[in-house]
Amino acid sequence: MKLNVGGYDRIGRYVLGVVLLLVGMAAPLSAMWQTVVFVVAAIALLTAAVQYCPVNHLFGINTCKLEEKK
Repeated sequence: MKLNVGGYDRIGRYVLGVVLLLVGMAAPLSAMWQTVVFVVAAIALLTAAVQYCPVNHLFGINTCKLEEKK
């Protein structure tokens, strides 16, 4: 699997994920919106952690300097 998330993109995904987790826990949201916020947060954190995003791959976007994970 080729890495395609790196640099500021990866940092932004971590920040977005943490902020969305905090919003999901602190904001008075309905159960449906809280679930949506948590799912988006999980996706952001997961793509940052594994440095791979299927949507980036689909559009040919690569923000990672490394070619492949060894």
